[in-house]
Amino acid sequence: MKFNVLERITLMGILPAPEGNYVTYKILTNLRAELSFSEEDHKETNLRTEGVGNEAKIFWNKNIDKEIEVGDVAINIIKESLKKLDEAGKVNDQNAPLYERFMLE
Repeated sequence: MKFNVLERITLMGILPAPEGNYVTYKILTNLRAELSFSEEDHKETNLRTEGVGNEAKIFWNKNIDKEIEVGDVAINIIKESLKKLDEAGKVNDQNAPLYERFMLE
């Protein structure tokens, strides 16, 4: 699956902590590693954190897609995370595209 910069940042933010049984732990750890940004990604996108008011926000100049292999167990974890967001009434402009991609297809 291809993920753009915003999708990678958003997905890392909604995934649960890497814990549970060993298999779940390894899958989450590997997925987080794949979603994270390399030195090359930082240079290519000009990814940076800047203070905006009292908050730190992430900015980038170029959107790049990254192909990430996402297996069935990881998809189920993502779906469960998105389901919890929906139940809590926390679907927003940032995470709605991921919700649509994983929950409505």
